Amino acid sequence: MTTTTPDTPTLRPGDVLRAAQAGSVVLPVCDHYSGVEARMKKSLALQAEMAEEFGACVFDVTLDCEDGAPVGGESEHAALVTELALAAAPGMRVGVRVHPVDHAAFDADVATIAGRAGHKLSHIMVPKVESLADVVRAAAALDAAGAQGLPLQVLIESPLAVHNAFDIASHPRVQSLSFGLMDFVSAHAGAIPAEGMAAAGQFTHPLVVRAKLEIASAAHAHGKVPSHCVVTEFNDIDAMRAAARRAANEFGYTRMWSIHPNQIRPILDAFAPGERQIETAAKIVAAAEAANWAPVSFEGVLHDRASYRLYWQVLERAHATGRALPSGAKAWFGVPATS
Repeated sequence: MTTTTPDTPTLRPGDVLRAAQAGSVVLPVCDHYSGVEARMKKSLALQAEMAEEFGACVFDVTLDCEDGAPVGGESEHAALVTELALAAAPGMRVGVRVHPVDHAAFDADVATIAGRAGHKLSHIMVPKVESLADVVRAAAALDAAGAQGLPLQVLIESPLAVHNAFDIASHPRVQSLSFGLMDFVSAHAGAIPAEGMAAAGQFTHPLVVRAKLEIASAAHAHGKVPSHCVVTEFNDIDAMRAAARRAANEFGYTRMWSIHPNQIRPILDAFAPGERQIETAAKIVAAAEAANWAPVSFEGVLHDRASYRLYWQVLERAHATGRALPSGAKAWFGVPATS
């Protein structure tokens, strides 16, 4: 009789455990935005360098048309990001933020970018989505461009969008909901003070806190990824790290935006599990696999598939953030035991 060990699994734990979470999406914890040509090129180079360092693509690069394209130069900028995406290193995750669906440049953005580079892209980000109808419109545009399999990520940036977040998250093409803090605050016509946009204030103003929680809840309800908003104080690493930790530990976010290279590593650190968590998770998942996923007792505590899923997610997050895995867990992620 052949036995199965964690080093030679016949099924990855995720294949077993995610069956109870149909549609669940796993993405890198950091999404880095840039829209100026020189910065986009540097972002792509840094992505490849860090992928080599960590042994995995640990953050997405999203090339920006909405804020990056000069007024009147939208088509030229779309052509530029298309060429950059096509030239990205193999195995890298590169997306593009296009203009909103009601912008005059939206259809041309999608036709150029998704039409020519859809096979190289990890996603298209659509800003200022207000309703499910906007998602349907965006999905139809991708299909018309020949990018039927390309996922959508969406930005929730207004009170109405927050109200509709659960409907928006329900669309099968949507894989992530991001919170657009700056536009959300300004959409309140001065009712939320400027402090609501700050690294600390965004975690205390009731309307901003409510929006964060609604978006995270909507995403989790439909197996999608909630992506936390920017921290504009990009030179304040302590503020960045504190905001990322609160987003991850208190607000249920599993991904966060970066707008400066200085922010990438603090996000990875904040969203990564600790060494002790990783070791415990690997032991529990290994015990579960050895028991063919039946309940087990581990250090006097009963575990079953519900907790197995939790601990597997810890390991997935560890791998996605470039953390070292115990030797017995490496094969689950295709990592050589000697690495």
